Amino acid sequence: MSSTLIGVGVGPGDPELVTVKGVGALRGADIVVVPVMAAADGSDGGERGRAEATVLHYVSEEKVVRVVFALNERSDRARREAAWDAAGERVAELLRRHAAVAFATIGDPNVYSTFTYVAQTVQRLLPGTVVETVPGITAMQDLAARSGAVLTEGTEPLTLVPVTAGATALKDALGGPGTVVAYKFGRQAREVAEALRETGRIDDAVWGSALGLPDESIRPAADLEDGALPYLSTLIAPARRDGTRGGKL
Repeated sequence: MSSTLIGVGVGPGDPELVTVKGVGALRGADIVVVPVMAAADGSDGGERGRAEATVLHYVSEEKVVRVVFALNERSDRARREAAWDAAGERVAELLRRHAAVAFATIGDPNVYSTFTYVAQTVQRLLPGTVVETVPGITAMQDLAARSGAVLTEGTEPLTLVPVTAGATALKDALGGPGTVVAYKFGRQAREVAEALRETGRIDDAVWGSALGLPDESIRPAADLEDGALPYLSTLIAPARRDGTRGGKL
């Protein structure tokens, strides 16, 4: 019989934001894989990641398997892809021995998730593998709830931009009519602040990091020029609105 690989979104960090279905998938799997950042020598650096910390609220440590990824590798594509291949091979090995393996990913497994690359490699190595996903609450949803920022109204579009693509892509999005959400912009905080200011979007914008965790920070985007922020920071620049109810219906 074919084994099943399940990508489970465990939310942005607050264990209370894992869905009931997500908890069921984690507990029902034989093994739960969690991604960890590679150390300089390519090994498991020993640091517990956000996904692992969340998972351990619901399953025992004995059930969790760490798999190393080059999560912080941006310049060396060959090294990054080699790490994806090695991780996929490790997950495939687990699937050969277990009927159901869950892969826990922060946020949602279909939104900028490492799970996508793992699943592709596994399906190449084990073509009969069934791949499923369980949606998770995203950082933009959590930040909207915690800050009071409304993501969309009426006919407004919503644009999500990873700033790893560069601040120019963000600036282009900010020139549009809808709400813009930026992910992974901590290392380019000053450039993001500049783009917000140039497009007249800085006054209502808000950023947050470590949402739901003890070191949570949620502040106005005007504070962005304080310096570098955590890599996994999220920004919401709400659409321009005239203040009337249903104004864009």
